[in-house]
Amino acid sequence: MFLPKYPDTPTPPPAHTHAPIDPAPVPVRRSLPSVSLDQKTVAAVLVGGVVLTALLAAVAVTAISVAVAAVILRSLLRDHHRR
Repeated sequence: MFLPKYPDTPTPPPAHTHAPIDPAPVPVRRSLPSVSLDQKTVAAVLVGGVVLTALLAAVAVTAISVAVAAVILRSLLRDHHRR
């Protein structure tokens, strides 16, 4: 019932006999404008990255030290109130 019916003799596919009228136009490849980075620009970007990384590290170290100091002070004040 659902089986396909095949022809008794296979027929070859039709041959492609006609040629295209106009060949497809070749797309024009345009290169991007070249950006020249001089050494001063690269150095400025690198120095900026180093400075920002150092500031981030300083903020992280400060936050950790403040948290440790808060825990120690809390512990000392709690022991002081118990006496």
